[in-house]
Amino acid sequence: MSNTQRTADPCVMVIFGATGDLTKRKLFPALYNLAKEKFLPENFAIIGVGRQELEIADFRNKIIADLKEFIGGAPDEKMLEWFEQRIYYTGGDFDDDKKLFKDIKALLGEVCAAHRIPENYFYYLATPPQLFANVAGKIDKNGLGKEENGKWRRFIFEKPFGRDIESAKKLNYELGEILTEKQIYRIDHYLGKETVQNILVFRFGNSIFEPIWNRNFIDHVQITVAEKLGVESRGGYYDTAGALRDMIPNHIFQLITLTAMEPPVSFEADAVRDEQSKILHAIQPFAPEDVLHKAVRGQYGAGDIDEKNLAAYRSEEQVNPQSNTETFAALKLSIDNWRWAGVPFYIRTGKRLPAKRTDITIQFKKAPLLLFRDTSVEKLTTNRLVIHVQPDEGITLHFGAKVPGPIVNMGEVDMDFNYVDHFGEQISTGYERLLYDCMTGDATLFQRADMVEASWQIVSPILDVWQAIPARDFPNYESGGWGPADADELLNRDGRRWKNTLD
Repeated sequence: MSNTQRTADPCVMVIFGATGDLTKRKLFPALYNLAKEKFLPENFAIIGVGRQELEIADFRNKIIADLKEFIGGAPDEKMLEWFEQRIYYTGGDFDDDKKLFKDIKALLGEVCAAHRIPENYFYYLATPPQLFANVAGKIDKNGLGKEENGKWRRFIFEKPFGRDIESAKKLNYELGEILTEKQIYRIDHYLGKETVQNILVFRFGNSIFEPIWNRNFIDHVQITVAEKLGVESRGGYYDTAGALRDMIPNHIFQLITLTAMEPPVSFEADAVRDEQSKILHAIQPFAPEDVLHKAVRGQYGAGDIDEKNLAAYRSEEQVNPQSNTETFAALKLSIDNWRWAGVPFYIRTGKRLPAKRTDITIQFKKAPLLLFRDTSVEKLTTNRLVIHVQPDEGITLHFGAKVPGPIVNMGEVDMDFNYVDHFGEQISTGYERLLYDCMTGDATLFQRADMVEASWQIVSPILDVWQAIPARDFPNYESGGWGPADADELLNRDGRRWKNTLD
């Protein structure tokens, strides 16, 4: 995770799925932000590839219009002009390697000559996962995938990377037959958020925290990824996936590994990912009976959020009216290693919850009350550290302090750090750092093959049980609630409770 190189390597970015939502809402705004901060090289160009036939001029006009809509704030006209000169397009059938991929090869040659780019290419596959190996294979077959003569070729693959352990292994194998592991960048945009990256700096760059970051001082850890939105226009995809597949093997497990990992020997990509992989392998697997007691699923019904009446999941567009797909999932995980023995990790994610937020809560153990036995203090405030990943990125430390007055009494106070207050507002899509890292060859924030398979190894037994025993109480939480009652019971059984508010 080195920042010694300020400007990325000269290269061409080739986007498959260039006419889709991800490209216009995230990828091009991210590239614009990188260019504005001078992280992009002058010798840079983008080739969009889509199924529809478009003239280059029409594609350029579309992208510039999209940029004006999605970058936030007034656009820099000179920057838009800079981009416009570097945008190209070709279209056709992704299964046709006789024409489309030969057109891509010819266009790459023209673009490299026009912008004096030394044939470094990275391919962004914003396509359905079933096309990953197919497209990568056709790129390689046309001589555009192999690294030689000092020129690099890198491939970014969007999630989902498989839908269970078998499909993940199959996809890893298929890509491994075409590419080397160091060419593969499995992207998770959550890792592009500043606070997620700051976990490593916070833990290992501050000597006051790392000594207490273990089972001797920490009671438990909670990770919440809550969304106010329902499935919106993604009903067709979501009804085949569900909350567990959609969020836990990627986003949430990445947060767990960064929170729980041992100090790496360096911030080199494989040193960091080695430690993350160890955590995934240390998470105790679920036996079928464990699923009944340590895993909770839910589906939202109708309800109110912000005084708006919202429909139940089963009434959403493209969703089966009898659907048993979960829109909420909560798990109790145990990490079987020396640092975390006996410290439960409670995780949950859901749609149509009261707030949009992602938090990592480190709940410390209570101090002994013995010293305060002759005072009016009846219970001590437990220290809590909350890392706010989104929407307001920052860190809160919750602790107790004496209330002013002649008697000893304790009040609860917070010490807050907010990114915007300290460093100013940074307009970001979450993709800037990840695209930049790919261009510089830093894979630290990208999942490795063994990490992907280890993640699916944990959740696959849960999926198997849930498929074998369909839920009988769906919908079991109202839109605007914090999930089903069983999720509260998951913690109540251990004498704990979810942290549902920001205070």
